[in-house]
Amino acid sequence: MLSETSAPIIKATLPVVGANITEIADRFYRHLFETHPELLDGIFNRGNQADGHQQQALAGSVAAFASMLVDNPGQLPESLLSRISHKHVSLGIKPEQYQVVHDHLFWAIVDVLGDAVTAEVAAAWEEVYWLMANTLINLERGLYDSVGVAPDTIWRTWRLAERIQETDDVVTFVVERTDDRDILPSLPGQYVSLQMPMPDGTRQPRQYSLTRADDGHHRRFAVKQVVGAGNPDGEVSNLLHTTVKVGDEVVLSAPFGDVVLDTTDRPVVLASAGIGVTPMAGILSHLAKSGSGREVMFLHAGTSPDSFALRSQVQEDLAALQQADMVTWYERGPDSGRDAGDERAGFMDLTDVGVPADAVYYLCGPLPFMQAVRQQLLGMGVAPRDIQYEIFGPDLWQADYR
Repeated sequence: MLSETSAPIIKATLPVVGANITEIADRFYRHLFETHPELLDGIFNRGNQADGHQQQALAGSVAAFASMLVDNPGQLPESLLSRISHKHVSLGIKPEQYQVVHDHLFWAIVDVLGDAVTAEVAAAWEEVYWLMANTLINLERGLYDSVGVAPDTIWRTWRLAERIQETDDVVTFVVERTDDRDILPSLPGQYVSLQMPMPDGTRQPRQYSLTRADDGHHRRFAVKQVVGAGNPDGEVSNLLHTTVKVGDEVVLSAPFGDVVLDTTDRPVVLASAGIGVTPMAGILSHLAKSGSGREVMFLHAGTSPDSFALRSQVQEDLAALQQADMVTWYERGPDSGRDAGDERAGFMDLTDVGVPADAVYYLCGPLPFMQAVRQQLLGMGVAPRDIQYEIFGPDLWQADYR
């Protein structure tokens, strides 16, 4: 897909661009927001900007895309961009915004690399950028069309019907429809974006996994409170926990997300840690609601039994299935004072769990947890294609594409 003219130039310059891509991404975002501060209102998560995760994710995706074009010149790596496109449509990204990104990204490339960016080099990287951008635009157009919305119509107002205190720091928010329009159904494992009005007048977006199958009137998502005054990464969760009450309205996007339950009859293994339980609970809820006959194993790790958010819901859904088991691991050890099933001490260890043969695996939790579990699964002979993972925030791993 990359032209014969550009391919050798990209191959020759990829090492120097790769070595500087993080600095390029950092300068790009600073220059972009200085020129277009309105993009911080409702589109960009300033918590990810503050901790550098967004810059790292952009750098990694551009470098990975260029590398795949060089290594496989006859193919366009659409799978690499699937996750990005779902995140973009959940924020209402428009095709014309790719030109804005282009202008500021290439300003940053020249600013960092200087005279090394000759006309030939610039032309080659322009080709890479527009291959990537046009692929995303096409993927995103298809996603908008698939749910019958446009960038300006993905948002909808909901009313908070119930707050459920799951643990000390996790609350489930149950929202109900405020009009008679049909609810776009979610797929098992998907999320919605929430736009939260901030004290400074801007709206900050966050993505939250849907924790229960749709009933046509309500949606549920659980939010862990990120503690720390003035922490941009926790400003939305703190407002949700401390200021949003029953009867208040919130703005949510249509559901999106590319990590969804497959439609086969193969066994399903759901592995989570901490608040990573939310999309796994959503998938399990869909299985229970549909009366699935698939074999299901639910694996969860946390600090203690009391830290297991959505525990009751998970247990009820497992009990509703024909073939379902749960194993948990707690750093502080199991609760010996109750009959809690297969509870173990320490970190998740699949050595003697007896996971079902020919299963599909879904992972969610802190990145070190998912890396460790995925490595265990690969060591057990599980094919990489059978392991999917959901990551909260920018994808700094991209394990499926290495």
